[in-house]
Amino acid sequence: MATAKEARAWARSTLRGIGNSLYTPFCGDDGDDIDWDAYRTLVRYCVRELRHPMLWCTSGIAEFWSLTLEERKRLLEVAIEEARAANPDVVVQACTAATAAKDSVELTQHAQQAGADIVYIQTPMMEAHGGEGVLKFFQYIADRTDIALGMFNSPSSGYVLTPAESARIYEEIPAVCATKEGAFRPASSRMLHELAPDLTIWECDTTVYRAGWLRAGIVGPAQLGTAGYLYETPQQPILSEYWDLIWNDKLIEAMDYAEKSGLDQFGVDMRSWFTCYPGRSDYFTHWGGAFKYAASLLGLPIGDYPHSRPPQAELPDEGRAQIRTAYQRFGLIAQ
Repeated sequence: MATAKEARAWARSTLRGIGNSLYTPFCGDDGDDIDWDAYRTLVRYCVRELRHPMLWCTSGIAEFWSLTLEERKRLLEVAIEEARAANPDVVVQACTAATAAKDSVELTQHAQQAGADIVYIQTPMMEAHGGEGVLKFFQYIADRTDIALGMFNSPSSGYVLTPAESARIYEEIPAVCATKEGAFRPASSRMLHELAPDLTIWECDTTVYRAGWLRAGIVGPAQLGTAGYLYETPQQPILSEYWDLIWNDKLIEAMDYAEKSGLDQFGVDMRSWFTCYPGRSDYFTHWGGAFKYAASLLGLPIGDYPHSRPPQAELPDEGRAQIRTAYQRFGLIAQ
C-alpha cells in the first residue's frame, strides 16, 4: 500500500499493465445475494490464469451503486485474499465512490486497513457543485485517510471535471497521484498533462496510445480499470500481446496485430452494449448485465441471477445476439 506521502513516486513506478475491473456475480431472489464462489473464481482467473498484474474492485462494472457498504467491503476483502494468494505482488485498486462523503471515508479507511494499494474516487454522482465541490469532497477524504488516491472522471457521474479542475485537485491534495479519464476526450487529457505533468493518466480513448502518447509521457503504461478478461483467454492472449507491443513502443506492429488478430473488428462488432442503454442513449453507463453475459460466453461464472440489480435494466435479446456474434467472429467461442 502506498501512503499519501509516497503516492506519486509509487504510482509512477508501479501502475503498469492491465487492471481488470471485476463484475459482481449475483444470485438468489432478484439478485439480492452475491455468489462468492463465482467471484473468487473470477479473481483467480484474472490474476493466476491470465496473469494480469492489477485489479480494479467495486467500481462501475461491479455496479457499486447497487451494493451495500458491507457488500463492497467484503468484495474487496475477498479480492485481496484470492489475488494475493495467486500473486503477492498484484496491485489492488478499489473504487470508494459514494454519494455521501462520510460513506466514502468509511470505504477508503476500510480499503487502507484491508491492504488495497490505492483507491479511486469517482466524481460524485449527486449534487456536485462543480470542481469546487469535488475538491472539497476529495479534501474531506484525504484529511481522514493515509492512502494513495486517484480520480475517476467518468461521464456516468453526470459531471465531468475540466482539466483545470482536475489539476487543482492534484495540486492541493498530495495523495492524489493518478486519474482514469473515462470521458473519451483526449484533448482534455493532453491539457491535463500540461497542467499536472507528474499525474499518472489513463485515457480510455485508447487510440492515443497508437499516437505515441506513452512515449511522450502524456499517459502512463497501465490500463487502470478495464474488462481485459473479456478480450482474451489464456489460450489466446490477444489483448496482452497487443498491449505488450504498445508498451514496448512497437506502434506499427501493434496496429497491424490489432487488425490481423481481429481485435479492432471485435470492438466494432460489440457495438455499444457495455456502455449504452438504448432507452437513454445519450447517457454513458456501465451495463452490468452486458459484461456478465459476455463473461458467461467465455465460461466464467456469473451467478444464477445474470442481470443487474436496479436501477439497471435487463439486457435485451438483441444485445445478447450481437455480443455472441462478435465473440464468434473474434474466435474466442465456437460458431
